[in-house]
Amino acid sequence: MNEQQKTQKNFKEENIFLFVPNLIGYARIILALASFYTMPNRPITTLVLYFLSAFLDVFDGYAARRFNQSTRFGAMLDQLTDRCGTMCLLFVLGTLYPAYLFWLQLSAVIDIASHWMHLQVSLMCGRTSHKMISLEDNPILYLYYNSRPMLFFMCFFNELFYVSLYMLYFFEGPTVLGFGLFHLATYVSMPIAGLKALISILQLITACYNCQQLDLDERRHYQMRKTN
Repeated sequence: MNEQQKTQKNFKEENIFLFVPNLIGYARIILALASFYTMPNRPITTLVLYFLSAFLDVFDGYAARRFNQSTRFGAMLDQLTDRCGTMCLLFVLGTLYPAYLFWLQLSAVIDIASHWMHLQVSLMCGRTSHKMISLEDNPILYLYYNSRPMLFFMCFFNELFYVSLYMLYFFEGPTVLGFGLFHLATYVSMPIAGLKALISILQLITACYNCQQLDLDERRHYQMRKTN
């Protein structure tokens, strides 16, 4: 058996489900599910579990690059965990703050719709990752997805806003600069969460235009074949 045949045999025997980043992804899911269970009345436990699940997101990306184990399954698993985690937290916030239910629902809709549309159009365009954004698509989205510090900063403060709101319902936390810790965290993270929502809307609009272009190209190609 030559070297090429050995390489092909090794690839055939690989189990994508057991890749290191995907194992980390399963741990994220377990932690997230545990946090959903404790959300109604155990805020400290929820805080630890939820942030551990979110924090592991950094390591699954690193593991994928370190072990050359980036996969479409892993990318989908990562996306679903992020979206479902935020959505379930918003469900609970809607019960804790019924007066703001509409805005929390709107936030969930924007988050789910923009990421779903963006991911689907990325796949239709033949891209291997939803993070493959060019300057031609949109310069803001290009910066957002191609700068890891920017992406981490935006996602961290977005999650911090929702988690701080959740914790604030139970207690304000220790006093910092004359404010309760969770009050302060809510005020600081609110503008970033608002900016991220605007970026999500921009992402949705851009994906819709890209989808339209795919439809136009397909119709043009069909008309040309019909004419010929």
